[in-house]
Amino acid sequence: MIVGVPKEIKDNEYRVALTPAGTHLLKQHGHRVIVESGAGAGSGFADADYAAEGAELAATAGEVWTRADMILKVKEPLPAEYPRFREGQIVFTYLHLAAAGDLAGALMQAGVTAIAYETIQLSSGALPLLTPMSEVAGRMSVQIGAQFLEAFHGGRGILLGGVPGVPPGNVVILGGGIVGTNAAKIALGLGGSVVIVEKNPDRMRVLDDMFGGRVHTLMSNPYNIASAVQKADLLIGAVLIPGARAPRLVSEEMVRSMKKGAVIVDVAVDQGGSIATIDRATSHSHPTYVKYGVVHYAVANIPGAVPRTSTLALTNATLPYVLELADKGVAQALSDNPALLSGLNVYGGHCTHPAVAASLGVAWKPARMTGAGAVPV
Repeated sequence: MIVGVPKEIKDNEYRVALTPAGTHLLKQHGHRVIVESGAGAGSGFADADYAAEGAELAATAGEVWTRADMILKVKEPLPAEYPRFREGQIVFTYLHLAAAGDLAGALMQAGVTAIAYETIQLSSGALPLLTPMSEVAGRMSVQIGAQFLEAFHGGRGILLGGVPGVPPGNVVILGGGIVGTNAAKIALGLGGSVVIVEKNPDRMRVLDDMFGGRVHTLMSNPYNIASAVQKADLLIGAVLIPGARAPRLVSEEMVRSMKKGAVIVDVAVDQGGSIATIDRATSHSHPTYVKYGVVHYAVANIPGAVPRTSTLALTNATLPYVLELADKGVAQALSDNPALLSGLNVYGGHCTHPAVAASLGVAWKPARMTGAGAVPV
């Protein structure tokens, strides 16, 4: 199979979907690898590093898209890339289609086989390709929030950990999953007072044991959320429903009640956001806006700010699935691996993931996979 790696074009996105080490392994398995020149530079991988492992370097993204059987990316294709879609081509990346109807429509119209990192799910419920970036984003959310709490960024002028005689900042985290847990670790490390709002009692017990009572947990309901949000100096949205739009847990009225100069970091923005006033994604170039006196940070590719760490963590997780697709072909790989099949979002012009289809309001046609091919049924 010919595997193509174009350079990411999202604002300040410096990650790359394949490392030179991954190139080496694909070549060992008999596959060809085409990498757009400069694709790895932001993560510290030079063109010469890829060439040394047998990759073919392409001068343009167009050449990569034209020649490759499978495109590996980090972030979702942007409108400038839609005309490059080709029938039967595999696009393997983060897609977040529940909040991206235009992209879903373009993939279906072109007949692309689109597999989303974020919906690959193990029988245990774990999301192996989302987890590493959720860990990064969760940890960074507090780092970012602490920065924007500084007065010259428009924040309340609060040091998150306080100092002797001065109380710490209040950090409220919506969701106790991977993002929320990692956010809590960093918030505690900085000395903040941390509350996690969670709907699952069993998960709250795990969090209580994990943090030894240093984190306060609250059952998720409108009353508790409103009360916690009003007290927050830093509010972190960390809610995920695989494949679906994030639920809106914080109303506009709740945001109005927040302290002036408080900060919201909504990690769920790429799934539509869980805060009512997060009405648009921002970028690393222009990361924040202020509404009701509250600083809103809504960057959809938070891990792109630490590309070296993020690229290594992501490709460690994705490479086994890339190899499976390349070695077996898409139909056989999806037939053999139910987790990989759960990542299939678009096939043969149809939406094949139920949560994505429900969020977009389109028909869901599950794909039945066999070694001979795939048929939406």
